[in-house]
Amino acid sequence: MKGSFYGWYLKCQSDTQTLAVIPAIHRTGRKQTCSIQIITEEKAWTVTFLADKFRQTKSGIFIGENQFGEKGIRLAIKTPKLEIYGKLNFGTLCPLKYDIMGPFAFAPFMECRHSVWSMRHFVSGTASVNHQIYKFKRAWGYWEGDQGRSFPEKYIWTQCFFSGGSLMLSIADIPMAGIHFTGIIGVVLWHGKEYRIATYLGARVVKLQNKMARVAQGSLELDVCLLKPSGCILKAPSKGDMVRTIRESAACRAFYRFRKNGQTLFSFETDRASFEFEY
Repeated sequence: MKGSFYGWYLKCQSDTQTLAVIPAIHRTGRKQTCSIQIITEEKAWTVTFLADKFRQTKSGIFIGENQFGEKGIRLAIKTPKLEIYGKLNFGTLCPLKYDIMGPFAFAPFMECRHSVWSMRHFVSGTASVNHQIYKFKRAWGYWEGDQGRSFPEKYIWTQCFFSGGSLMLSIADIPMAGIHFTGIIGVVLWHGKEYRIATYLGARVVKLQNKMARVAQGSLELDVCLLKPSGCILKAPSKGDMVRTIRESAACRAFYRFRKNGQTLFSFETDRASFEFEY
């Protein structure tokens, strides 16, 4: 049996604090395990569970006493290195108009399929992470997911909330049917309007160097730039096994600019960006 994985990424962020959680299940041959990764601005932890602690229902994912779904997150973990308890409630989700993968959602043999469940929703609640209190009151939340065999070998991923909206962009080297191509999926939610940037809509990479990427599609152009690399070590799947290490900055310094027909709709620097740069 080939290896596989399925997981969600749920990010909660206020003006001063960031907490992201990744519940996942992974299979390699006959071996099955599940895990929860906890990411803050300073540190990350991975807790592994037996596969029978994982279950998925219409209301969400359960791993042991931990629960994840459209209503929020409930956390209850105690290990020698991590003690976390809390409940975070979600407001109304903001899903996309259609699958972020577009026609590639139906393509066979994809190494990794991406989902975006909510671009931006309210988060309220409290969590204690090794006795440090994370308080969220009408803070912002983002929710996405991945499933397949492996993360792309080379990729960029970023997500950021900003005044009037939220954005995400992923650029990756995609192997399929013996060839490789650069795949782009991205969404800019700006004053209630969804701008989608994707390979299947004609998007292309114009520039990719020095932790900066520029993608263009018709009249749209998006720049993303990681200004201060940092980040925590996370586990990522390779043929279903969580043996690869990547580095994610849950809240770091970055620059974004979005233009339409040559006119800048927004341009800003922030220290609240989430970024992975694996090129």
